[in-house]
Amino acid sequence: MNIHIRNARLDEYNTAEAIMKQVHQMHVDWRPDIYKNCESVFPQEMYMQAVKDKTFFVAEYEEHVAGILFIIYRHIQSPNQVTRNTIFIDSMAVDEKYRGKGIGHAFFDFLKEMQLQKGYDGIELQVNARNKAAYKMYTDYGFTDKSINMELL
Repeated sequence: MNIHIRNARLDEYNTAEAIMKQVHQMHVDWRPDIYKNCESVFPQEMYMQAVKDKTFFVAEYEEHVAGILFIIYRHIQSPNQVTRNTIFIDSMAVDEKYRGKGIGHAFFDFLKEMQLQKGYDGIELQVNARNKAAYKMYTDYGFTDKSINMELL
């Protein structure tokens, strides 16, 4: 497999932003009542901080940045929940010209290894209800439903 996951670099912001915009546009198309077109999907300051924190990764495919992954380490502790440490996938996107090449699965393999190394309890994410392709990829990989967000308009 020609997929390599690594920490993002500061000079890759424009590429990461372009990939994020592709996914954001799908959200705008599905739910224009919630999402809108905007100049920047992922502010450069946030990107720079995530790169410094080593929580933003890229997938290289045939020496091109083909996907991005932004994670958050979560420590859950409350009187009525079991204390847990999880890796939360805040954003994951694959450039449309590289979809279907196993990049999403490579990201998950990378995160599973990270989870084992850090001793974390799980990996979590949210998916837009209309993003059937992403939902299928997640469930095919082994993710299960944890909760369902609902709305009344």
